[in-house]
Amino acid sequence: MAMVGLFWIAEGDVYVGAKPSGLAPGARLTPEGVMALGDGQEAFFPWEDVHALTAAGVPVKSLKRNVGAVGQTVKRNVGMLLDLALGVGLGTEEAPTMTLQVTDADGGDTELTVYTAAAIGYSQAEHDLSLELLTRLTEGAGTLHTTLAAMADWGRGNGGSTPRASDREALLRTWTES
Repeated sequence: MAMVGLFWIAEGDVYVGAKPSGLAPGARLTPEGVMALGDGQEAFFPWEDVHALTAAGVPVKSLKRNVGAVGQTVKRNVGMLLDLALGVGLGTEEAPTMTLQVTDADGGDTELTVYTAAAIGYSQAEHDLSLELLTRLTEGAGTLHTTLAAMADWGRGNGGSTPRASDREALLRTWTES
């Protein structure tokens, strides 16, 4: 599994945000449409009914966010130590979420909750390129299938490791231009 921008690519599967497990919320992009996953938001949106895709509430890296992430890591580690020492669940904290908005041809919006895959947020470049890629996926069947196929092929051949930031940005640029 690998993170590239707002996308999590596991083998040939492409998700917006982190790949969900169990009842956790998420969204998978398939050649047929957008699949909402998780407790309370199970739905399917065929591509012919999807007019626009966008993401909101996306954490973008900043100095303040990086300092906050260090504080959260310390807090989480102290919580885990307390959990071990006291046998209680003080250190449990959910991962941050963002919203994937699916707009249909009539202008109706459905908001799907997805977990973010970046612990301290996404770079501004990855954020912007990912939003461009979401828009590109709604430009027509040819573009959609070519782009999703390229992302899935990369995922199958990648070996499951997340590339460095510059490589992630290059991949996103390639996919937005394919």
